[in-house]
Amino acid sequence: MDFGFTLKPESSLDRTVALTRQAESAGFTAGWLFDSHVLWRDPYPLLTLMAQATDTIRLGTCVTNPATREPSVTASALATLDELSDGRMDLGIGRGDSARRVLGKPPTTMATLEEAIRVIRALVAGETIAYEGAELHFPWTRGWDLPVWVAGYGPMALAMTGRIADGVILQLADPDLIAWFAGQVREAEVAAGRPAGSVRIQAAAPAHVGDLALCRERTRWFPALVSNHVVDLVNKYPRERLPESLTGYVRDRAGYDYLHHAEVGSSNAGFVGDEVTDRFCVLGPVEDHVAKLQRLAAVGVDQFNIYLMNGDEERILEVYGREIIPAMSTGATGAAAGA
Repeated sequence: MDFGFTLKPESSLDRTVALTRQAESAGFTAGWLFDSHVLWRDPYPLLTLMAQATDTIRLGTCVTNPATREPSVTASALATLDELSDGRMDLGIGRGDSARRVLGKPPTTMATLEEAIRVIRALVAGETIAYEGAELHFPWTRGWDLPVWVAGYGPMALAMTGRIADGVILQLADPDLIAWFAGQVREAEVAAGRPAGSVRIQAAAPAHVGDLALCRERTRWFPALVSNHVVDLVNKYPRERLPESLTGYVRDRAGYDYLHHAEVGSSNAGFVGDEVTDRFCVLGPVEDHVAKLQRLAAVGVDQFNIYLMNGDEERILEVYGREIIPAMSTGATGAAAGA
């Protein structure tokens, strides 16, 4: 299992760079940024700084969308960043959540998302393509292979991911639900004639080390964030097509204020209980992290992406680099609780 981290672009520029350097030194192989341009800083200047400050870690958006950023603009930014970083860029993309809803607009369609992926990937690779009546080509790009990760939970999103993507971003760390989602991706791979395992599985969720009660309070915002996507699913699909372990907790949800999106202590999380917080996140002492990560690896997770925005970020990176990543790489069944 590889390890990544995601930041929301709210820290100072210096701290963003410092956290990225620390993560690379600690053994993390991927660094991601939220793309929600009204709520936080624009990610692309930050990705430039992060790329200049590092040597090996891959970098990307977790996630952008094809509506607030026109696909050829995104492609140009990523091709430039690939040149700057010697090919270390990934694209994480979805239909759009906070970046769209804070503008009073809905997520885009699956068809628009799939077309955007085609355009972005081709232009970064240096191909000439037809798009919206124009012939497009970047004469200046060296031509890069851009890994594309799609964020989504619904049957249509997972089917499209299995058909065309390099990875899927699943925003939770519940092994049973990850297995259910991953199974749909694998079925779509087979249906598309791709080899099984073509799509890498990413579990993206907060991880906090320490006293369980404190960990829960630091991360309870996350199931509230996920609830936005769950509500979209239950409005589109019959509940019997979706696991109760995914949909049950949103029954008491009253609403969501995007001005307090991904915020520790947010009132958005008032309906979220301990049970769903424990399932969706990775919490507690070091040995509990290792045990849960082993369960995630067993159901096919290739990358665990820590949503690193719960406080104590430097300490979490240090503990993961010192104890948890080595335990996972050696296959150890436990680690000393030195956090």
